[in-house]
Amino acid sequence: MSDTLEAPAEPKQGIIRRLYAWTISWADRPGGTWALFLIAFAESSFFPIPPDVLLLALVFGARDKWAKYALVCTAGSVLGGILGWLIGWGLAESVAKPLLGLFDPDGHTQEQIQTWYAEYGFWGILIAAITPIPYKVFTVASGLFHYNLPLLIGASIIGRGFRFFVVAGIIRVFGPKIRPYIEKHLEWWFLAFGVLLIGGLFAIKFFGH
Repeated sequence: MSDTLEAPAEPKQGIIRRLYAWTISWADRPGGTWALFLIAFAESSFFPIPPDVLLLALVFGARDKWAKYALVCTAGSVLGGILGWLIGWGLAESVAKPLLGLFDPDGHTQEQIQTWYAEYGFWGILIAAITPIPYKVFTVASGLFHYNLPLLIGASIIGRGFRFFVVAGIIRVFGPKIRPYIEKHLEWWFLAFGVLLIGGLFAIKFFGH
């Protein structure tokens, strides 16, 4: 029996912090634009760090390129979302369910996505694409539930594009002075928008009868 002991596994939060720092580091390295695309792509199915953090850093460093970075981020996210859908659709037991168990262990987010889709269809997918719901859970669950792929792509282009262009555009207009506020309250902005959108859809449905 060996006297050596294996090092304890690194706590999950420690791994997340390291991945966050690695993601941010691409803002000061060659290939930052490609890194943004690949991180946005990967985040749509399995990577835990949202691409917003690198998008923020890149736009703060080159505000005149805000639209380019937002477009790159949107393209990567939408294409990665297709991969996430395919994982849910074709690899349900081997990959999709374990992945969803990692990022949504209680299944609450998946239930919310099902409810929105059943109630609002395309608009329900759009809500999920804009709000702080982990996009990877949204795309993989959509494939698992066999939601319409073209519908997913269309809603993702609008929802993710809205999110990233709004973030980059705000930085372009207000500059560094907005940084502490946007980093602290970004998700609340989109959550509030999602609530307003849900309220509007409910009102249309209720008063339309």
